Amino acid sequence: MSTEQHPDSETGAGTPEGPRPGRLTAAAAIAAVEGLALVGGGLFMLVMGLMGKPDQPRQAVTGGVTLIALGIIPLVAARGLLLRRRWSRGPALITQILALPVAYMFLTSDGPAIPVGIVTAALAVTGLVQLVNPATAEALGVRGTGGTR
Repeated sequence: MSTEQHPDSETGAGTPEGPRPGRLTAAAAIAAVEGLALVGGGLFMLVMGLMGKPDQPRQAVTGGVTLIALGIIPLVAARGLLLRRRWSRGPALITQILALPVAYMFLTSDGPAIPVGIVTAALAVTGLVQLVNPATAEALGVRGTGGTR
């Protein structure tokens, strides 16, 4: 497909005009917070693995690198949302959907992880609501069914 068919794919041309809706900014902020949390957790695991603190350092290093890689996805999606790139909605939606089972895992654990689960669930649900809102889709230039805007 050429840039004529998808003008915003490369240069950003064809980006909808007007101010960015608050819902879009909120969705970008939520994705950024989740991305930063993943990168922070990954860095923590990586450092602890390299220092030899866990029982299995190799597993901690692998987990840390994985979390950092996974954290980059919502960070890139957040930037795309702020720049009103149509493609960014998909990765942001997937991030929110994947956060729901993580929140459930924290909520069903004991003690100190429960507040983390509450925050994770609240962010995921709020992010989903913001991303599926018609105003957000319109701001990103996402077409409805049948090719209408």
